[in-house]
Amino acid sequence: MPSGSERTDAELLAAHVSGDRLAFEQLFRRHHRQLFRLARLTSRTTQDAEDALQEAMLSAHRSAASFRHDAAVGSWLHRIVVNACLDRLRRAKAHPTVPLDLSDPWHAGTLVAERTAEVETAIMVQRALMRLPVEQRATVVAVDMQGYSIADTARLLDVAEGTVKSRCARARARLAQSLGHLAARGPTDVAVRSRMSDTGADVCSRERRGSAAADG
Repeated sequence: MPSGSERTDAELLAAHVSGDRLAFEQLFRRHHRQLFRLARLTSRTTQDAEDALQEAMLSAHRSAASFRHDAAVGSWLHRIVVNACLDRLRRAKAHPTVPLDLSDPWHAGTLVAERTAEVETAIMVQRALMRLPVEQRATVVAVDMQGYSIADTARLLDVAEGTVKSRCARARARLAQSLGHLAARGPTDVAVRSRMSDTGADVCSRERRGSAAADG
C-alpha cells in the first residue's frame, strides 16, 4: 500500500471512509497551511479562523462518505472551510454584543430597529457571498472584507494577480446583482451602507464606477 505522501487526496479520503484512522490526518496535514490561510482570509480574527477550521474539519471528517467526487477533494475541503467561516460571521451578526441603552424607551426602540435592520442586511450579504463559487468568494473576501492588496491576495491564494482581479470582478458583479436592491431602501440607506461596508460587500457603488474599479 502506498504511503500517505504517495496516495492522492481521493485515495486518502477513500481510505478514511474505509476505516484507515490515519488517512484523514494525512489529508488534513497536506492541506492545512492553505486551508488555514483561507480561513484567516474569511474570518475577522485568528481565533475565529482556528475555530472555523476545526469545525470544518470535523464536518469533513463526518461527511466524507457523502463526497460525490464531482470536484477535487481539495476544492471540497476549501468549500467546507469557507462555509464554516461565513456561518460563524452570520452567527456573530445575529448576536450583537454592543449593549443597548434602555433608559430612554424611544431611543432603545430606535436602536433595536436599527440593529435588526443591520442584522437582516448582514444575513442577506452573507447569503449572497455563499452563492458565489468558492474561489470567487475567497478572493473577494480577502480584497474587500480583509483589505488585502491584489498582490498580497495573489500570494496568499497562490494564484496570479490577473486571476485575483478577474475573480474579484466576477464576484463583485454577481454581488451587485444580488444586493443592488439594498441601496434603494430609502430611510434605511445609512444602516445598509454601514453594514455592507463592514462586511466588505459595498459592491453596488463599486460596480457603477466602471471596469477600472472592478479590476482593482
